Amino acid sequence: MSEPQFKKIVVFGVGLIGGSFALALRKANAVGEVVGFGRSAANLQHAQELGIIDRAGGDIAAEVGDADLVLLATPVGQMAELMAKIAPHIGVHTLITDGGSTKSDVVGYGYKKLGSKIGQFVPAHPIAGAEQSGAAAAGADLYAGKKVVLTPLPENSPPAISRVQSAWEACGANIHLLSHEEHDAVFAAVSHLPHLLSFALVHDLAQRDNRELLMSFAASGFRDFTRIAASSPEMWRDICLANREALLKELHRYIDELSTMSSALERGDAAKLEQTFHTARELRAGWSEK
Repeated sequence: MSEPQFKKIVVFGVGLIGGSFALALRKANAVGEVVGFGRSAANLQHAQELGIIDRAGGDIAAEVGDADLVLLATPVGQMAELMAKIAPHIGVHTLITDGGSTKSDVVGYGYKKLGSKIGQFVPAHPIAGAEQSGAAAAGADLYAGKKVVLTPLPENSPPAISRVQSAWEACGANIHLLSHEEHDAVFAAVSHLPHLLSFALVHDLAQRDNRELLMSFAASGFRDFTRIAASSPEMWRDICLANREALLKELHRYIDELSTMSSALERGDAAKLEQTFHTARELRAGWSEK
């Protein structure tokens, strides 16, 4: 039996993203040993019981130095502190990637905290997820057929990029390359704004005196639109703040769109409403077919 592609990986944050990464590499026989770090000892113990990690890490210096690959799978707000902790201990051959939903902030943390090791950090964003969290939510097939965006840095060598790409490909992912600026502009529009809107709608209803009555009649349309409001508040707080400039631009565009719709309703402009709905339906239907 051939040696695994990665003898040892260290995962910081053994939840949906980090746990699924480890399980997928195990399924592909691409990893020998998985060491997990996290804030919850109970979650790490559960992860070990589930076969996600071989053991929980105790000493960052001892574990990171000889690791082939380190995955930062914590909320983005924790990554600067984490990078500062691992920076002095990163081995010569150790590569680092992450699973953050924003990239410009994480890249900025890298330059500030990783110093001369910045070339060993290849940022990534797996476009896969669910509303559940913790080790129990992890699955070996989470990334199968899903997109993972890499946002390589000028300091990354081609072999470093290729090796990190191969890890995500071993998880079954399809790799796409963007700059970190392009990434954040794109995801502000198609991910971060929808989450903000979903949270806002449910928050609005939660403050109403008749919320129980309203929720008793909520059906599939409400369920589909608000599913993502069940996501982690901590994670989405960090994402929205990290990408606030791009997100504000998209939010202002959406407010303008709502203003146009409001005016059409006030005027009773059936043609404008139908034309708007038709354009939206065509784009949505074409996307679904793809």
